Amino acid sequence: MILSRDKLAPGIHVMRIAAPAVARKAQAGQFVIIRVDERGERIPLTIADWDRDEGSVTIVFMEAGKTTRQLATLKAGDSLATFAGPLGLPTEVERFGTVVSVAGGFAVATIVPIARALREKGNKVISIMGARSKDLLFWEDRLGNVSDQLIVTTDDGSYGRKGVVTEPLKELLESGQRIDRVIAIGPSIMMKFCAKTTQPFGVKTIVSLNPIMVDGTGMCGCCRVSVAGVTKFACVDGPDFDGHEVDWDLLFARQRTYLDQEKQSLELWEQGCRRP
Repeated sequence: MILSRDKLAPGIHVMRIAAPAVARKAQAGQFVIIRVDERGERIPLTIADWDRDEGSVTIVFMEAGKTTRQLATLKAGDSLATFAGPLGLPTEVERFGTVVSVAGGFAVATIVPIARALREKGNKVISIMGARSKDLLFWEDRLGNVSDQLIVTTDDGSYGRKGVVTEPLKELLESGQRIDRVIAIGPSIMMKFCAKTTQPFGVKTIVSLNPIMVDGTGMCGCCRVSVAGVTKFACVDGPDFDGHEVDWDLLFARQRTYLDQEKQSLELWEQGCRRP
């Protein structure tokens, strides 16, 4: 059951779901697979937070296709057909030293629990969050509370630094201070360029891949990605991988596989139609 739903920014929503079994096992970096109704598609959503005592799990999503648009119409008291998880391997959390966490767009919801876990392990956490404009920023306070330093960027300069997240990332790497690990989560193109930025400095960079995913348990093979020339399944081998080893061109191509069908599905739903 949905305990609460709020709007964080235009087209971006947060939901708190009653899911005691998932909350009991959830760890930073893992995800759930949901269906809005019995005939709906399965979509993966990263776990943004959890409360083991309350038995609740928090998810954040952006309206993009038919299912996320439909999800945004639900309210407190409504129920989802399925809410399966936690799935995927949790993010590796050790005492690395100084870690830079980079969040692009609504991926700040994914970064917050990771940054919190890293800091609890004794790491110095420097966080960078960015969005296209000020109105798309959210959870700045949450990320700031679990970071030793927070840098905010906007593409249009409406808040924080004008520019993209790779610019302060490069400055930190060039500053001479030791950076032991970078964790970059956001749009695939952003993660690719974060990895390209860190590669000359030899800093291990972890990215969270979001290919097409169906069952989330490694059975369908839809989420396969190529990492260091080896085929991996993002749902069971990831979603975290070394960004320097990802075949980004193949990932981008696979993400475009069903664009036409996704567009058609959204158009039908918006017209009030349902497939028989």
